[in-house]
Amino acid sequence: MTTERLSDTDDWLSNAREGFSRRQFLAGVGVTGASLAGFAIAANPVAAQVITTPTEGLTVTDTKVDSKGFQVPIYEARPAAAGRYPVVLVIPEVWGMHEHIKDVARRCARAGFLAITFETYAREGGTLHLPDQQAVMKVANSVPDAQAMGDLDALVAYAKTHPAARADRIGVTGFCRGGMYTLLFAAHSRDLKAAVAWYGPIKPAKTPGIRDAGPLDVAAKITAPILGLYGGEDRGIPVADVKEMEAALKAAGTTAEFVIYPGAPHAFNADYRESYRADAARDAWARCVAWFDKYLKS
Repeated sequence: MTTERLSDTDDWLSNAREGFSRRQFLAGVGVTGASLAGFAIAANPVAAQVITTPTEGLTVTDTKVDSKGFQVPIYEARPAAAGRYPVVLVIPEVWGMHEHIKDVARRCARAGFLAITFETYAREGGTLHLPDQQAVMKVANSVPDAQAMGDLDALVAYAKTHPAARADRIGVTGFCRGGMYTLLFAAHSRDLKAAVAWYGPIKPAKTPGIRDAGPLDVAAKITAPILGLYGGEDRGIPVADVKEMEAALKAAGTTAEFVIYPGAPHAFNADYRESYRADAARDAWARCVAWFDKYLKS
């Protein structure tokens, strides 16, 4: 069977249409006071159970980090018990730092990490309030990868001075476009000790001044151990691309393991959307935590 490769924008749009309940989602996150029209565009019934990780036993904080003169909004979560914890940077999907991404940060905290996520498109006003998917993509596709790398550098610098952080144990994980940024940042930063990419595009479209290279192009620059988690039925990321990325990393001498879940679509971990696949998500999350346990807690 031949897999049709979607464009970068079409990939996001087609996968985004695997919708979620606007009512259920807003009920869960309305306390934030955020305008979520752009995130809750699809009004299809939810097939999944939205996971909510409580804050009891955790310390959670909303604050900002300076990135070349711009104050980037961040959310951090860690165990409440005094101590120093390995750091996991959590890179959002194209929708930005919404409640699901904050919940992922809390899940990391419950696993014994200091998790930090951020608003990727804060300079552009964010994407949650936008009226349709095309508007979301117009913003997201205007942001240079270099800007995202700079913001991640700022998060690393912040983590290195954090009193609850083990500054020498920093990892990164991200979802969809955040998964692509995860791989690009692993090539960019020597501070990372491990990375876990969730269904991040391997061969994204390139645009001068926005994106000059995709993950496969920079695979030889990656030295941190990489875990990749992908769906076998992802309409925008062919399995062949995933296997090619894994082979390129191993050829460069990098520790790499890429897991492909048969039957799983793109965004199979997004529990607020119909793309959610509970079995694949549970297994992938266990692998993600085990990866960070192995490479960040030792």
